[in-house]
Amino acid sequence: MRIAFLFAGQGAQYTGMGRELSEVSPAARAVFAMADALRPGTGEQCFSASKQELSITRNTQPCVFAADLAAARALAENGVTPEFAAGFSLGELAALTFAGAFEDEDGFWLVMKRAELMQAQAERFPSGMAAALGLAAERVEALCRECGVYPANYNCPGQVVVSGEREALGAFCSKASEAGARALPLAVNGGFHSPLMAGAAADFETELSYCSFHTPKYPVYANLTGTPYRPPFAPTLARQIDSPVLWEKTIRELVAQGADAFVELGPGRTLCGFMKKIAPDARAVYHVQDRASLNETLAALKTGG
Repeated sequence: MRIAFLFAGQGAQYTGMGRELSEVSPAARAVFAMADALRPGTGEQCFSASKQELSITRNTQPCVFAADLAAARALAENGVTPEFAAGFSLGELAALTFAGAFEDEDGFWLVMKRAELMQAQAERFPSGMAAALGLAAERVEALCRECGVYPANYNCPGQVVVSGEREALGAFCSKASEAGARALPLAVNGGFHSPLMAGAAADFETELSYCSFHTPKYPVYANLTGTPYRPPFAPTLARQIDSPVLWEKTIRELVAQGADAFVELGPGRTLCGFMKKIAPDARAVYHVQDRASLNETLAALKTGG
């Protein structure tokens, strides 16, 4: 069995995420202690903040990062480690940190900076995102050009998320519906992974220059390319902010390299849902976000799926 860890991204957050893992796993508890030392109240925010509070980008990203990394550490302390990793959007920072590319404190500091920069850029350019369901990627791209919005996340077959200024996004949703798609505005406060985030991407590359980047212990697949990180690392991680997330390509590349067991780490099961559509024949797909899912995943992996 060749295991790939998949780290959850923004949008999967929920009140209480990570609390049970911190109760049953010393390694998970240590992650929240680290986060609280750098950003007091992070653990409490994960465990008890309202949905509205957790949906603010400057809160969402540090909290999801901590929940993702805690889930990975809970598996690792039970002897489960991956041969590959990938993270969806901000989950990529958690994936890189777990793989040793950054020290934990540096990874958490970077996610705080990333969140602040993206929040500020979103406030500068009022914008949003919408999911187009049921259209081929090429058709979505054509509608984007027509309406002045941008493809942002290539999630899985039949699902592309787009970013744009609000008026243009409304026009896109109308045209996508006319073309037979379900067009669903997302509850986010910015046009992420698009040129609207160019300022944040440039500033984040500057922040990356203050951190040491180590070669990951195993391949970590980049959202920007759908292939493993290679030097120079900083431009790839910075450009992720204003470029599309090539998630479908990433999963197909992982399968092609022999990954046959996938574990989603952190809140929710969004990436598990994408897996079923991208690689329905994958040997095993698990998730870890709480006590029950940790125990179920450990039991399944121990028996070989």
